[in-house]
Amino acid sequence: MVSSSSQSIPCAVFGASGYTGIELAWLLHQHPHFHLVHAFTSSARTAEAAAALYPQLQGRLDVVLQPWHSDLLIPLGQQVRVVFLALPHEASAEIAPQLIEQGITVFDLSGAFRLRDETLHQATYGFTRELAESHSVPYGIAEFTQLKGTETLVAVAGCYPTAAGLGLKPITKLLRTDCTPFISAVSGVSGAGRKANLTTQFAEVSLQAYGVTTHRHQPEISQFLERDVVFVPHLGNFKRGIVATIYAQLADDVSVQDVESAFLEAYESQPLVRLVKQPPAQAHIERTPFADVYWQVQNQHVVVCVAIDNLLKGAASQAVQLTNQYFGLSTETGLLQSTGVV
Repeated sequence: MVSSSSQSIPCAVFGASGYTGIELAWLLHQHPHFHLVHAFTSSARTAEAAAALYPQLQGRLDVVLQPWHSDLLIPLGQQVRVVFLALPHEASAEIAPQLIEQGITVFDLSGAFRLRDETLHQATYGFTRELAESHSVPYGIAEFTQLKGTETLVAVAGCYPTAAGLGLKPITKLLRTDCTPFISAVSGVSGAGRKANLTTQFAEVSLQAYGVTTHRHQPEISQFLERDVVFVPHLGNFKRGIVATIYAQLADDVSVQDVESAFLEAYESQPLVRLVKQPPAQAHIERTPFADVYWQVQNQHVVVCVAIDNLLKGAASQAVQLTNQYFGLSTETGLLQSTGVV
């Protein structure tokens, strides 16, 4: 494990003009142990200040968003140790192996390397990966990942799987073996990205289910929990955040105390997960790196409510949390004082 208490770790963000990318840039800019060297955008864009796209960063983050070109690859390998990819899935799949060849550690926030099974990946994302060891890439929900500091690529979990996983993973062994958990989750419109879309225009947004039985995060959730789930995502009429409500059936001999003990054991040493006394609201976690978890048991059925910020705990701050772990830093370093900027 690399101790970084006295060094500044040079890093870069790809996809820095998007919602997740700019959150990453902001978190790394504020982090006491990272130095943001580059913030890259698509080669189709021209160089511009981050504040030109996000005026709220005026006077706070002076990084220039610069277009990426392949001739920058070798110099980048000499300048940075870590790269964060906030790119479309196929773009990440293409560039990650090239960065690794330059000796750079990659934290990928796309779905390019999350699914271990190649056939399932192909069916879910519609393309084949070039990285031979794709099936062994560590999967990053930070509270359940043990990075050694030697990995070359980490697949940061999706936003919905993070919410579902934090709610269900501590109690999976307490459920009936024939139980299929049901997950209903509502996300803010920022989950669809920054690109203009009729569905996410303010005048068009309403509470609506989408991707029923077909959402690409369903197999990711099942892989992490090692069981089938029913997952129904919804679009909510707010900017950012996810509120998930999870229903499952406990085994006959499981008590309320068993459930409580499982959650306490899982999260008592995890400062970014808060076990709360009332169902969490989107407003409680907006612009924070926290996950709020609440549960109740009725007639051997457990109901778990989880709220996270999809751009932070569901993406950018979780990536930084994993990087902290990778370099032997405390899990919350550089995160507790930070708030979202989008």
